[in-house]
Amino acid sequence: MKTTLKLSTLVIALMLFFNACSSSRQTTSSPTSGQWKGGVKGQWVLNSVEKKNFPSGANVKRIFDEAPIDCFIGSTWNLIANGKGSITFSANGELCAPGATRDIFWSIYKPENGGESQFQFKKLYPGEKAKNITEGYRLDLAYADEQTLTLNMPVNVDGGNDSFLEFKFSKR
Repeated sequence: MKTTLKLSTLVIALMLFFNACSSSRQTTSSPTSGQWKGGVKGQWVLNSVEKKNFPSGANVKRIFDEAPIDCFIGSTWNLIANGKGSITFSANGELCAPGATRDIFWSIYKPENGGESQFQFKKLYPGEKAKNITEGYRLDLAYADEQTLTLNMPVNVDGGNDSFLEFKFSKR
């Protein structure tokens, strides 16, 4: 009888312990910067850029101070783990040419105030070093798995704060 009571107590204690451990694992909110970086690295093809929450008639002339959205559709983003990368364009049009490549340096930014991680990159021109460039671009990390990546770029349209461009990528 004593053995059965001890065994039952031990089983109940273990169940409570494992239940407490599993509950604490489920409360983690978003991926860490390192997890995002691991999920983002690789070669990605930009399939679409969609306007979200834009007022009727609102338009975007250029993105990343570079070219129209259409120039980026079909581009390949090569994101190497060490932060080096490139964007190779495939579209032909105003301010873009197939095969043109823009070198970039990328990383995952984690705000000090505890906000959500963001994908950030700087454009590199020949002879420049990333550490000497102070301007760049940040996009919200919306989703990443082995085959898809979604980034959101907030856009100030008519003074509104909730407009954004949604970039949808597929793994190459």
